[in-house]
Amino acid sequence: MTDTIAVAVPRKGRPLEAVLQRVAAEADAEGVADEIISTLRYEKAVTKGDQTPEKNAYARLTEYSYLGDPEKPDFTLLRDDRAGKPRRIVFDSVDVPVGDVTLRLVGREEPFRSLRKHDFALGFDSADLVLEEVVELRPDPVSRIADVNARIDPHDTDVRVVAGMGDTVYHTLMASPETLPQGAQPTREFLQGYGGELCISPRYERLVEAVIGTRNSENIEFAYPGEDEEEEAAIADTGAGVYLTVTGSTAREHGLVVGEELFPSETVLMENYEESDGVAERVKEMFERPETETEMAIY
Repeated sequence: MTDTIAVAVPRKGRPLEAVLQRVAAEADAEGVADEIISTLRYEKAVTKGDQTPEKNAYARLTEYSYLGDPEKPDFTLLRDDRAGKPRRIVFDSVDVPVGDVTLRLVGREEPFRSLRKHDFALGFDSADLVLEEVVELRPDPVSRIADVNARIDPHDTDVRVVAGMGDTVYHTLMASPETLPQGAQPTREFLQGYGGELCISPRYERLVEAVIGTRNSENIEFAYPGEDEEEEAAIADTGAGVYLTVTGSTAREHGLVVGEELFPSETVLMENYEESDGVAERVKEMFERPETETEMAIY
């Protein structure tokens, strides 16, 4: 008999794509994964105004969803947070058989919080959210995902990080040449004597304090990009900042010096150990295999 376990996943974006690609590799389900990913990429383009659909959102939603067949993807309609609150089609659920277990992937706006509320035993989300919400701030920085669990207060949550999915981009420190001492690079040590504004994305204050360490943030005042302002441009105006980068090419186009990679932003499998059972343990074993490059060096 096949066991079914519900697993919380993001409703859209890079973390969901990382999960779907890894599940597809484990379950020979590339067709389902590609269908979900391509649908959501198109809908993102619609939301941004880069595509003009012939049908309204409700008609498209009906076309995308397969009611009555759990092994076909379902989607749902939400209000986006963008100006005007446009409707956006996002992932809802799909069942994926993997060996003797069926993964019921269930879309959630914030999977990490769903695990914290004991709604699920397992879930996937960005490691960033763990840093934003539950890691202990210390003078020394946290720089690896593998070190995150040691910073979680067991009285605060029963959720722990299990494994990374390998879709790594980095929170990177960057600064304008005028801000840096002669010959210096943007590093955590540079911040100790900086004493100025540090431009970051809104709500990332705790994350940034965790990854640079509180001893390096004592004299820093956080600043934020203006509405509709490009992050790299805002950092160039501020003088220094932290932003997610892959190559750093856009930052360099704004005259910034790309410095230390502070922390990997990676999709991770998380477990609420109070809700886990034998089925959850079997699922964890699937994703703990070192089949992708990842910063989660705990295998």
